[in-house]
Amino acid sequence: MNFGNPNILWFLLVLPPALVAFFWWSWRKHQSLVTQFIQARLLPSLTIGISPTRQKIKLVCLLLAVTCLIVALARPQWGFAWEEVKQKGLDIVVAIDVSKSMLAEDIAPNRLARAKLAALDLMQQAKSDRLGLVAFAGSAFLQCPLTIDDSAFRQSVESLDVNVIPEGGTALAEAIQTAQGAYKEGENHRILVIFTDGEDQDSGAVEAAKKAGEDGLQIFTMGVGSSEGEILRIKDAKGRSDYIRDEQGNVVKSHLNEGLLREIAGATQKGFYLPLRGAQAVDTLYREGLAPLPKSESGEKLVRRYQERYHWPLGLAMLFLIVEMLIPERRQSNAGLSRAERQSAKPALAKAATLILSSVLVFSASASPSSALREYNAGKYDQSLKEYEKLIQKNKDDPRLHFNAGAAAYRSGQYEEAQKQFNEALNSSDLKLLQQTYYNRGNTLYNLGATNPEPEKRTKSWEEALKDFESTLQLNRQDADAKHNYEFVKRKLEELKQQQQQQKQQNKDNQDQKDDQKQDQEQQNQQAKNDKDKQSEQDKSQPNKKDQQQQDQKNQQARNEKQDQEQKEKEQQKQASNKQKDQKEQQQKEQQQKQQQANASKDKDQSQEKGEQSQSYAVGQMTPQQAQQLLDAQKNEEMLLPIKPEGKPQNAGRQLKDW
Repeated sequence: MNFGNPNILWFLLVLPPALVAFFWWSWRKHQSLVTQFIQARLLPSLTIGISPTRQKIKLVCLLLAVTCLIVALARPQWGFAWEEVKQKGLDIVVAIDVSKSMLAEDIAPNRLARAKLAALDLMQQAKSDRLGLVAFAGSAFLQCPLTIDDSAFRQSVESLDVNVIPEGGTALAEAIQTAQGAYKEGENHRILVIFTDGEDQDSGAVEAAKKAGEDGLQIFTMGVGSSEGEILRIKDAKGRSDYIRDEQGNVVKSHLNEGLLREIAGATQKGFYLPLRGAQAVDTLYREGLAPLPKSESGEKLVRRYQERYHWPLGLAMLFLIVEMLIPERRQSNAGLSRAERQSAKPALAKAATLILSSVLVFSASASPSSALREYNAGKYDQSLKEYEKLIQKNKDDPRLHFNAGAAAYRSGQYEEAQKQFNEALNSSDLKLLQQTYYNRGNTLYNLGATNPEPEKRTKSWEEALKDFESTLQLNRQDADAKHNYEFVKRKLEELKQQQQQQKQQNKDNQDQKDDQKQDQEQQNQQAKNDKDKQSEQDKSQPNKKDQQQQDQKNQQARNEKQDQEQKEKEQQKQASNKQKDQKEQQQKEQQQKQQQANASKDKDQSQEKGEQSQSYAVGQMTPQQAQQLLDAQKNEEMLLPIKPEGKPQNAGRQLKDW
């Protein structure tokens, strides 16, 4: 449970005890006055029927009513819903030096602890800004990306120590480059705040700052330490204190390098340097350096919106006051009352009962929207829709009820009902509500189209959804969800249209193919019919069938004689070609025999020459084959030289420092 005005609860420690003291004092005062003006023997007869118990009950009711009123004024809240809230602010990256030189105690408690406290003070000043954290020493690391979560930034700052970065030293140039990587293109105004003593070991810090300034980064430097310097001490694993020494064994004394920090801050357009001294240093930095910079709208932040429950204690307070008003101080006995008096008492009781009943009805009616929202948050969307429909019957002109009913119907899958409710919600004059209504109706129309099997109706539904997303973007150009849904529906719509075109083209091709087949069949039928007619005409035109047969026999005999003559000519050509082929094979055999004889004589000469050479190398000399084998054995025993690394060696030209 939370309270919207928790300071009101302090009145519970004052008002109820004060009322108890007042009631006790007034009771005692009343008793003393009664004994002064009325004799003791007359007092019982005058106070007959007065009930002290009822008087005490009335006082207790008053006391409880006051207590409940105080609780209602404190605005009790329980149950919550997540709500997206947009805010305007800056993008600030805080870079903190965690080298060993930050352990110097020239400012209390030490430089690193003071820098961490200053970073947390900056977080308190930058309430609507996004903050990121870079830890750097000999190298740099993005400890916390840009975030609006103050608790995440606080935990990242509190976890810093000199052991976060294993590499010693101070690399300001790398810290600037790492901070640049924390931003994204097209985002907010870029700011870098560096907390360091300025003992830089890299000469490229100013050049890196100038390059970052050209890219739009504003750098503010906060000098931590003193110009006089301090001897650096460190504790070992056993807790013993010792001095930090250089390579020659000399004790190291760290100084604040204000000149370098001024150059780094001056390399950007609006940056400046401030020493971290006094309680107002961070306030001055934000007031004079960061606050004047233009702020842009950043991403949405999810916040908890607790539901107000003040009406419960308020209703109890009203109930206690009514009970206190209806309880009489005297015990009433109907036996001693006349009939007219008893009947006159009934209207009073009826009025009291009517008052109580009306209060209960008003109280229950005021709780209906919260109960509908409670059902929605619990996932009971059907029940929530029924609650909102009941509320709409009482107030049909409230677009917020229609919007909530549409959201419940959408969640329960009743897309047609959701579309109907969103159409009614568009009668609102609230631009924020209109934007959300167009967005939700676009989602509803898309789902309606996705569930529709008919392509034409699906296309129409998706086109209407596309128009709703366009209306959403016209009301808010920065709505990333609407942009994403617009592109998604547009892509799906194009794919659907392409499928429809392909289907139409396929149907057209199939129809054309059927038409072609039909036309071919008709042509074949027509050709067969023409052939049949032609044959019948030829049969009719023959004068004498017997003469035609004789003519055919003569033609056949002439063709046979011609074929016999052609066969004889082919056999003669084949015999001539075989004779030429035999002659060519004979010539090839003779050439091969000559070549074999020449090769045999050559091999004989080579063998003689080889025998002579072997005789010449026999006495104390190696043959070429032996020399080649020896060289191969020596190659196997060779070792490769180590390869020298390319590029500029690290720490070249300067003494390596570890502080």
